[in-house]
Amino acid sequence: MNFNKITRPERVIQFGEGGFLRGFFDWMLQKINASSDFSASVVVIQPIPNGMCDKLEEQKCVYTHLIRGVEGVEKSVIDVISRCVNPYESFDSYLALAENPDFRFVVSNTTESGITFSEEDKITDAPPKTFPAKLTLLLKRRFELGLDGFIFLPCELIDRNGDNLKKCIMKYADLWNLGEEFKKWIECKNIFTNTLVDRINTGYPKDEKLDLGYDDNMVNTSEYFHLWVIETEHDLDSELPFSKAGLNVIVTRDKLEMYRTRKVRILNGAHTSLVPYALLSGFDTVKSCIDDEGMREHIRKCVFDEIIPTLDLPKEELTDYANSVLERFANPYIKHYLSSIALNSVSKFKVRVLPSILEYIKRYGKMPKTLIFSFAKLIEFYKMGTPNDAPEVIEYIKNHSVRDILKNEEFWGTDLSYLTEELEVAADLGATENG
Repeated sequence: MNFNKITRPERVIQFGEGGFLRGFFDWMLQKINASSDFSASVVVIQPIPNGMCDKLEEQKCVYTHLIRGVEGVEKSVIDVISRCVNPYESFDSYLALAENPDFRFVVSNTTESGITFSEEDKITDAPPKTFPAKLTLLLKRRFELGLDGFIFLPCELIDRNGDNLKKCIMKYADLWNLGEEFKKWIECKNIFTNTLVDRINTGYPKDEKLDLGYDDNMVNTSEYFHLWVIETEHDLDSELPFSKAGLNVIVTRDKLEMYRTRKVRILNGAHTSLVPYALLSGFDTVKSCIDDEGMREHIRKCVFDEIIPTLDLPKEELTDYANSVLERFANPYIKHYLSSIALNSVSKFKVRVLPSILEYIKRYGKMPKTLIFSFAKLIEFYKMGTPNDAPEVIEYIKNHSVRDILKNEEFWGTDLSYLTEELEVAADLGATENG
C-alpha cells in the first residue's frame, strides 16, 4: 500500500504486534493524534522469537483497520507505528530505547501467561525469556542514565495486571541484585496502572476477499464496541487525552474490580461455558452458536439464569450489558473461532466460570444446572475432543476419573470432588473415564 506516513515523536513502547493491540491501542492513538495536539508514535517490540514484525516492516508499519457491525463499516489507515524492534535479532537496539527521554508509556499484550517470573532468567541473557525480565533490563538502563521511568498500561487479561507486572520486576531486581536505589526508583519514578480491556478483534479476514483498492497483508478487523478501564490515581488524561478523541476509556481510582467482574463473568464466562459443548457438538464459531436455537438457549440460561444472579451490581445494568454481549456475539462480520477461545480452557474456566458456580451454590443452596453441564462438557472435551492446553493438563484429565480431576487443587484452587455426582449425571461422564 502506498501511503504518505506522518512522522511523529516516539513516545510509546509497545510489547506485542498482534491484532488486538493494533485494533485497540494503536487505533485509539490514531484517533487521539487526529483530535488533539498530542502527537505520538509507537515503537513495537516483538515479544516472542516468531512474530509479525517483518510483515509490518514490509509495508512501513502502516495497515488498514476495519470496524464492522450492524452499524456499518468504518475503515481507518493506521500509521502510528514508527518501527519495530526484534530483541531476538538486535538486543542492543532494544536496550537503546531506554536512552530516549521522550518515551513515556509502555503498553503490552503478551497473553495471560506473559506476566510471569522465572528464576531461570539471567541478567546476562540477551534477551531473557520473560516479558518482565526484558522490561527490567530496559528499566535498569533507564535508571543508570538518570531518566524518569514510564507509565505502564498492560492489557493482559489477568487480575491486577499492573500490580503483578511490578511484582515481577521487583523480583528480578532482587534476583539480579540491582540494589535498593533501583527499587526505590521503580517505586517513585514509574506508574503501574491496572487495566481491563474489552473489544473483540478478529485479525486478518482470511476467508474474505476485501476490495480496498490496494494490497494490505496486515489488515486488521474488529467490532465497534470498545472499553478500556484504567485504574490509577494519576491524572492520565492530561498526558494521554482519551477524552478529546471521544473514546470509551474510563480512568478510575477504585472501580476497576466492578467492571472486571462484570466483563469476566458475563462475556468471558459465556464464551468459556459455551466452547467445549459447542465444539463437541460440531460448531465452529460463536456466531454459528448464536444462530442455533439450542446453543443460543444454552448461553442465555448460563448468563441470565445462573451468572447474573451471583453478581451484586444493579440487575438492570447487568442485564443491559448481557444483552449487548449477545448482540456482539451475533455480529455477522465477527468470525470468532471456538478453537481459538478454547486455548487453555481449564485455567480460563477456573477464573471465568467456577466463581459463578460456587457463588450460586453458596447463595441458593442448589446447583446451577446449566453451568454444571458446561463443567461436565469441559472435562468431556479434554477426554474425547481436541483440547489445546499444556500437555500435562491434557494427559492428567484423559487418564483420571472425574473425582480425581475435580479433586486436583492445582487446576481449580480448591477440592471440588463434592461436585462429582452432579457432573457425572449432567453429561453421563462415567462411561468416558479412563482412570
